[in-house]
Amino acid sequence: MIEKASGDQQEAQRIDAELSTPAARFSARFSARPATTQLQQRIIRHERNQLTEFLEELEGTEAIARAASMIVAARRRFLAGSGRSHIFARLLEFDLSVGLGQVSLVDDTHIRMLDVLTDVRSSDVLIVFSLRRFRSEVTRFLHEYHARGGKIVVITNSQDSPAVQYAEEAIFVPTRSESYTDSGIGVVAVSQLLAALATSSAKGARRRLAEREELIEAMEIYR
Repeated sequence: MIEKASGDQQEAQRIDAELSTPAARFSARFSARPATTQLQQRIIRHERNQLTEFLEELEGTEAIARAASMIVAARRRFLAGSGRSHIFARLLEFDLSVGLGQVSLVDDTHIRMLDVLTDVRSSDVLIVFSLRRFRSEVTRFLHEYHARGGKIVVITNSQDSPAVQYAEEAIFVPTRSESYTDSGIGVVAVSQLLAALATSSAKGARRRLAEREELIEAMEIYR
C-alpha cells in the first residue's frame, strides 16, 4: 500500500526538490558562511523537530508494520540501494540478519543483480532504499524484479522516486536538512523500527540470537 504524504509534507518536498543537488543546497544554505555554533544550533533544532513530527505521524500509520510482516513472511529477503542509499541498505541488512535467515545485500560484488533476477520467486521480498538522486540501474533492476513476480518494499524520501511505481509497500521519510546533504536520521529510525518489528515476530529469532551468542563466546570474537 502506498500512503500519500500530507499537504504540508508535499509542500516541503516541493521546496526541497528545487535544491536537488548537494552543490545547490550548499549555495542556498551556506552562502552567508554562518558561525559554527549558530549552524550547529540550526541543524540540531531542525533535525529534532523533523524527527519528532515524523515519529508522531508514524504512530498513526501501519506502513512499517505491514512492511515488517512482508519481511517475516518472505522465504528470502534481499536489500538494495546505490550510492548513499547503499549504506542504509547495508545497515538494515546487518540488523535483520541477526534474527532472521536468508537475508542478503545485493551489491554487485557478492550478490549481483543479474543473479537475483534469474531466480526470483513469489515468496521473495526486496527492500530497496531509493533516496535522491535516483540511480537508473536501481530503477531497471526493480522493473525486472517486479516483472518476475517478486514483492518490493521501497523506502524513499520522495513520491517522485521511480521506485514507487513498483512498490507493494512504500515508506516515505522526510530528509530535508539544514546542511548540504539530505538528513539520514529519519531513514535510520525507519530501519530500526523495521528490524525490531520483523525480528520480534520471527519464529526462530530467539533461538538464532542465542546461538549467535554461543558462537561469539566460543570463537572469542569480542575481547
